[in-house]
This record gives sequence, C-alpha cells and structure tokens, in this order.
Amino acid sequence: MRYIEPHAHMVSRTTDDYHAMVTAGCAAVCEPAFWAGFDRSSPQGFFDYFCQLTDHEPRRAARFGLPHYCWLCINPKEAEDPVFAREVVALIPQFLDRPTVLGIGEIGLNKNSRNELEILELQVDLAARHNRLILVHTPHLEDKLKGTRLTLDVLRADSRIDPARVIIDHVEEHTVRMVLDAGFWAGMTLYPESKCTPARAVDILETYGSERLWVNSACDWGVSVPLNVPNTGLEMRRRGWETAAIDRVLYQNPVRFLNQSGRFPLT
Repeated sequence: MRYIEPHAHMVSRTTDDYHAMVTAGCAAVCEPAFWAGFDRSSPQGFFDYFCQLTDHEPRRAARFGLPHYCWLCINPKEAEDPVFAREVVALIPQFLDRPTVLGIGEIGLNKNSRNELEILELQVDLAARHNRLILVHTPHLEDKLKGTRLTLDVLRADSRIDPARVIIDHVEEHTVRMVLDAGFWAGMTLYPESKCTPARAVDILETYGSERLWVNSACDWGVSVPLNVPNTGLEMRRRGWETAAIDRVLYQNPVRFLNQSGRFPLT
C-alpha cells in the first residue's frame, strides 16, 4: 500500500528504517523539529539542528528514493526558559524559505506551564506572520485534556489562524472530538507503549470518520515503530476496509493537508 509518514523523527533512526519504509510503500516522510533526548545548551545547537533538518536529512533520505520534508520550531520540552526560547525562535525565519520546510512545528505544550504558553503564542504568531502551516504537539496522557483545551484557546484567539491549516497531533479518544469540532485537523500517533495503538486508531476512525484525520508513527530515539502507519493499514484491511478507504486515510489525507504548504508536490 502507498502511504505518507507525516510525523517521524528520522534524525534518530538508522538507514535501515528508511529502507524498510520505502519497501513498505512510503512515498514521503515529514519530520517535525523536536527534543533531541536531552536539552540543548545553546541556540547554536538549534541552528545546527535546523541545518540538519533542511540540508543533511533530505540528502540521507534521497539515497533511498524517499522525499524528506520538515517543520521548524523550538519544542515545548525546551521552552520553559523564555529568554532562551526567544533566541531560538529568532533563528527560524532564515530557514523558512528552504524548499522542504512545510511550516512551524511541532509547537505546543508539555507541562502546560505559563512559560510554555508564552512560547506557544510566540510561535503561532510566527506562523501567522509568514502564512505557514502549524503542527501542534499535545501533552502526554495525564495533561493531555487540559493541554489540548489550552492550545485550542491560543489558536482560536488569533484571528489570523485558519483551523484548516493546523494539525493537532497525538489526539486520543478523549480529545479527538474537541479538535475536530473546532475545525482543526487531528493526528493520531501510533506508539507501542503510549499514545495510540493501530487498533485504537482504527476504532477512532470507525467512530468519528476519516475526515481531517491522519495517522503517524512519530518514531524517534525512544521505543517506537517506524512502520506503524502501514501496520494500521493492515489492521484496517483485517477489519474489512476497502482499499480506497485505506488509501484515503494513509495517503490522500496527509497529501490534502500538506499541499496547503505550497512545498509538498505529491498528489
């Protein structure tokens, strides 16, 4: 089956993963900026990371025939120091015109703190001023409901933000309805130990429909499975989904959203 991997942290993966993804039918991979597994000690560390996302990683993926795109931001786990975070955000505009940059992400909240909210608002403003798509990280289970509500409040408070150009990721059963009802896109992240399993993701699709929903593996340096998007396709097939319906969720939905960037040429 063909599919898009719309959220994967490939800088933490091996070339074997690129090979396996292409073999499974991956047509493109999109990599949001996020935590490196440790807190970076200087804005220069983020500058180098942005260079890696916009220059090195696309060339590494191209060796396997896989188009690589990215999102840029300071992630919420490193946004607790607003002075530091503002210095990092000030670096981003010089990268936004690079041809594989889709937008600003994954921004959002980690512990729902006041400082995280300040930097979330700053990066929403950055996306609005540059007319860029937004990809949002929502907190882990214990803080997810509150964090999702706070994030929606920030986005809805800015009249420049079009919900159709924002995807709120890591939704689960208790947050997906509020995201979709507000007009935003929703992403389901497929982790073996947290967030959402392929079976739960298909349950959500069967409950809420497939409009404005995508699935992603968000594979990174932790316990994660880079083939969980096609694994979800197999679960859909097992339950009797038609091939066209599977293709709509795994391929057409990400294409439909990402085409709005003007940088994503797949159709």
